[in-house]
This record gives sequence, structure tokens and C-alpha cells, in this order.
Amino acid sequence: MKEYENTILYGLRAVKEAIHSGKEFDRVFVQKGLKGEIFGELRKLLEDNKIPYQFVPTEKLNRITDNRSHQGIVAFISHILYHRLEDVLPGVFEDGKTPLILVLDRITDVRNFGAICRTAECAGVQAIVIPAQGAAQVNGDAIKASAGALHNIPICREPNLKLALDYLKESGCQLVSVTEKADDYYPSANYSGPTALILGSEEDGISYEYIKRSDKRVKIPMAGKIESLNVGVAAGIVLFEAVKQRMKV
Repeated sequence: MKEYENTILYGLRAVKEAIHSGKEFDRVFVQKGLKGEIFGELRKLLEDNKIPYQFVPTEKLNRITDNRSHQGIVAFISHILYHRLEDVLPGVFEDGKTPLILVLDRITDVRNFGAICRTAECAGVQAIVIPAQGAAQVNGDAIKASAGALHNIPICREPNLKLALDYLKESGCQLVSVTEKADDYYPSANYSGPTALILGSEEDGISYEYIKRSDKRVKIPMAGKIESLNVGVAAGIVLFEAVKQRMKV
């Protein structure tokens, strides 16, 4: 098998056994309308283990498996071990470090995601928080784009991003949204204390429900005709402003 080659499982019993054996899953596709006792058991396993799954047309499953018998289910084995934010953040404080957390709202481009992870690791980010649904697949392309950083930084896949943000605030982290809708420029924020930076998709930006939870909204000044930067570039600019401020402290 080539390095970082995707590992795909299909078949109800095969996926069920993989869950029992403790495999980590990136995502699971289920055929729309799938029913039956075995699928009922499998669905409960997916939900009990907080494994994200979505219903898709049969045609999509056929394309993935080259029309082999998939029994209505295809699962992608994860290349990384996912973490829980509740397990990671207390350890950062206990180690005497000042948290710098990155929250990514619906960043779906795999290479963008990988590049952001590489930048975040270089900037000393202690965890990256992503939603269980609507995030880039952590596959071989993502790991390559991250230059291996995805093996060195905890990725916290949260079923409810709103609750994750609330947890960060309750734990003493300020929430800073990087959005072109802000009035203040990014150097105006103080990143020297516990901070969680939020970045959103290039198409829609950060969801309003997350922006309104923020303690600070900042933007990057633009001098050209194009109104926005690639989200990976934006992440690098603001993260290394945080690094610069923390080096001065």
C-alpha cells in the first residue's frame, strides 16, 4: 500500500467489526433508505461512538467502490487519531502554557486544510477544532499538504461547534473571529492571553452564530481589487501576529 493511501471499508459487517476493534473513522457514507436489523445495530454503534455519517445516493457508493457489493455502506478509515477538546485543553493549562487554539468553520478544501494545519503547527497552536459534519476529509492529500503536521497537532472533531466555543469561553479563552465583516484590524487584538482564533470557509465565511459568540472581530487590511485572501494565507497572517505578540511578553 502506498504511503497515505486511503483505506476504505465497505459492507455492513466489515464496518461493524472495524468499530468494535477501535478503528478511527474519518466519515461514513450510508445509502439513502437503507434499512434492516444489521444496519439498525450499526447505526447505533456509529451514534454511540460519535462517528459522523451521512446518507448519500447509491450511485455515489457505486462510484467509490467501482460497483462492487457495498451493501449500502462505505467507511473511510482515518489516518489520524481524533481528540476531544475537553481532554486537550486542560492539559495545555496544566503544562503551564497559554492556549492558542484554532477553530475552523466549514473549511472543506483538503489541501487548504492541510496547509492551515502546517502553519498552525509552526505557530505553536495546541489544538485545531473542526466540526464533525462539513469539514475537510483528513485523508492522504491533507496529510501531504500539512507536511506531516497532522500527526503532531491534536485535531478535535466536535459534534457541536457552538458547545465547543462555549466550552472555550468558559475555560478562559477569548474568541477572536477573523472576518472581513469586522471593523478592527487584526493587530488591534491582544493575543498574549488564552485565545481561540475562528476562521470560516472562503465561500461563506464564519457562521453568524459563531461570530456573535466572539469577544473580538478582526480583519486583514486589503489594498488590491480582490476583496479577500485565501483562508490559509489569512490564518498564517493572524497566527504569526499572535506569535509576535507572545514573543514580546
